[in-house]
Amino acid sequence: MPVPKKRTSRSRRGNRRSHDSLKIPAFSECQQCHEMTRPHQICPHCGYYKGKERVEVTG
Repeated sequence: MPVPKKRTSRSRRGNRRSHDSLKIPAFSECQQCHEMTRPHQICPHCGYYKGKERVEVTG
């Protein structure tokens, strides 16, 4: 069974874990209804994408 010969330093451990942090999701403003939406997605509030209605939203 392999066992580490030397203790892993805090710096080396931190470098390995640097990509494990949570990312803040990006948001952009919808040009039609001015609600915050994810980029490159149909707006869930009004159903528009790139200035054209793609989905009819009810409710």
